[in-house]
Amino acid sequence: MAARTQLWPAPVARAPVDARVELPGSKSLTNRALVLGALADAPSQVRRALRSRDTDLMAAALTGIGSRVDTSGDSWAITPGTLHGGAVDCGLAGTVMRFVPPVAALADGTVAFDGDPQARTRPMSAVLESLRTLGVAVDDGGRGTLPFTVRGAGSVRGGEVVIDASASSQFVSALLLAGARFDDGVAVRHQGPQVPSLPHIEMTVAGLREHGVEVEVGRDSWTVAPGPVQAVDVEIEPDLSNAAPFLMLALTSGGSVTVPGWPATTTQAGDALRDILAAMGAEVRLDAAGLTVSGTGTVEGLDIDLHDAGELAPAVAAVCVLATSPSRLRGIAHIRGHETDRLTALATELRGLGANVSEHTDGLTIAPAQLRGGEFKTYEDHRMAQAAVIVGSAVEGVLVENVATTAKTFPGFAEVWSGLF
Repeated sequence: MAARTQLWPAPVARAPVDARVELPGSKSLTNRALVLGALADAPSQVRRALRSRDTDLMAAALTGIGSRVDTSGDSWAITPGTLHGGAVDCGLAGTVMRFVPPVAALADGTVAFDGDPQARTRPMSAVLESLRTLGVAVDDGGRGTLPFTVRGAGSVRGGEVVIDASASSQFVSALLLAGARFDDGVAVRHQGPQVPSLPHIEMTVAGLREHGVEVEVGRDSWTVAPGPVQAVDVEIEPDLSNAAPFLMLALTSGGSVTVPGWPATTTQAGDALRDILAAMGAEVRLDAAGLTVSGTGTVEGLDIDLHDAGELAPAVAAVCVLATSPSRLRGIAHIRGHETDRLTALATELRGLGANVSEHTDGLTIAPAQLRGGEFKTYEDHRMAQAAVIVGSAVEGVLVENVATTAKTFPGFAEVWSGLF
């Protein structure tokens, strides 16, 4: 417990930061590639895979039910196998708790799922009810959350399902990723408020097509045809959302930060940082060297709908409290169901540092205020920890609880961050 409650003094930028920051691979792309590789028709490799808690959990989950993922080398080797019963530790990883159950439905045997205590509050009913619609036996005690068991029969009938994916785009991606291996494929139709984080579904569709799977996309509908998943060696892009605190440091310190390897085109939601930072007063340049952000030390507030890039909301909120004008973040009610209720957590912790923050059903309003140091709780949430260090770069005395939770997507984050000052 000591490691979880340890307070880490966030370093303050006392001069403009000039840095080049190499990012680890994308968690979202890595875990999708691992699932598709485990379902493929031959062995394959994932190059530049992110090595983090979430991806380690995914590799262990797939290996535990019959498809071997060897993470010992620089490239991760995936050997598809006959799927069988077992137990899956989801940790606090939404991709594991949502992407693996449809794969487990193809197993010959029962697969038990559980995770961290906080994971038991994350919504799962859309995936579990969809599997039941497709003829899969699922026992969750009526909770619609972890823990639950999937009783695989060796195959899944497949067909059409109607779901409300307004709480998470992962509900759609989960069914699409395994859909080609269902007897009749799968047709997913969303019925409800707007699906959040649509770029993540686009990422899933692109990954499926890269593996030779036929996918049709309609208005709030996605159809995956039955057939083989071709084995493809995949190279993972840098995790663009993990760039947020570093690029925002350029803005707040009046310095310049370059992230090499930034893709010219991508399905990652983190690419929205280019427009967000430009709107807040930064100079943003994408060229052969990568993405370079330069700031003046003055931050402008903004009014923005982050519905499709909700994972950026904690970092954006953190930099907005340093702005000279008000900000309004909208369209992010769904981030209440992430690792923690991020809207309430952000409002609570930022207010604790003196920020003027109003919480709304779908977002936050932030006005300029005199900030002060203090403890910033992270709720075992990597994005909350990143938000804390952004504020701490400009405010003396910010103490970050359990900064090590950043290992979920960026092992060694605190060391890299400290090295910039």
